[in-house]
Amino acid sequence: MLNEIVCIIGAGGIGQAIARRQGFGKTVLLADHNEETLSAASLELSQAGYQVKSCPVDVTSRSSVKNLVLFAQSLGSVVQVVNTAGLSPNMAPVEKVLEVDLYGAAVVFEEFEAVIAQGGAGLIISSMAGHMMPALTPEQDNALAFTPTEKLLELPFLQKDAVPNTLVAYMIAKRANHLRVQASAVTWGEKGARVNSISPGVVVTPLARHELESDIGDIYRAMVDASAVKRMAPPEEIAIAASWLLGPDAGFITGSDLLIDGGVIAAMRAGKLQTPG
Repeated sequence: MLNEIVCIIGAGGIGQAIARRQGFGKTVLLADHNEETLSAASLELSQAGYQVKSCPVDVTSRSSVKNLVLFAQSLGSVVQVVNTAGLSPNMAPVEKVLEVDLYGAAVVFEEFEAVIAQGGAGLIISSMAGHMMPALTPEQDNALAFTPTEKLLELPFLQKDAVPNTLVAYMIAKRANHLRVQASAVTWGEKGARVNSISPGVVVTPLARHELESDIGDIYRAMVDASAVKRMAPPEEIAIAASWLLGPDAGFITGSDLLIDGGVIAAMRAGKLQTPG
C-alpha cells in the first residue's frame, strides 16, 4: 500500500492546525514560500510525532508548483491537498494580491488535479471576503470560473485601472476561489476526487494580528463587534470543518464553499455592518 500524503500549502496558523488534525497515520508534506516559517512549522510537527516532509513553493510560479507535485508523488499517494496560501489586503499591492490569491490558487487546483488519488479531496482556505462584494455580471463570473489559468490575470476587469484598491482585489480573488472550486469539481470528479473551499471570518493567527494592527484594523474590529457571536475564531475551529470536508462524511459535497464567519456576512446582509471597499 502506498504511503498516503497530505499536502498542506501554507505553514501558518490555519495550515498547521489542519496538518495536526489530518496528519496522523499519513505523511504531512508542508509547503510554504517563507522558508523560515516552513522550517519552524516542520520542526514543531516532527517533535509532536508527525511524519513530516517539507518543500518550499511559490504558488505564483507554475514550475515551483510542479516541483511540489513531483515531490509529493515521489513520497506516495496524494490523498489530500489543502491550499492555505494567500496575501491579505494590507500585505501587498493589487497586482500581487491577485497574483497570489487568484492566479496562484488556480495553478494549485490545476496541477494537483493531475495527481490526486481516486477518493481524494482538495480544499482551499478562501475568505468571507468572497461573499462581501456586490454580484458580478454573469459574464464576469463565467470568466473567473473558466478562463484558462494563464489568461486569468489578463481579464479586463482585473486590470489595475479597474480595481480601485487592495481590498477590492482581495474580495475579487476570493470570489474567484469559489467559482474555480465549482469549475474544478467537474474535472476533479472525473478523477473520482472532490474539491471544496472554506471561507473563514477573522481567525486568530499572526496574519490576523497584522491586519488588526494595521491602518484597516478598525474594519476588522467592527466586523467582530457586529457579528452574531462577537468573537474571532481559533485556527482549530477551521481545522475541524476542514477535516469534515476532506473526509468520507462529506462524500456528497464537492464544488461548495463553507462560510465560517461567526455571522459577519449575515450582519452585512441585515444592514448592521457596512460592506468594506
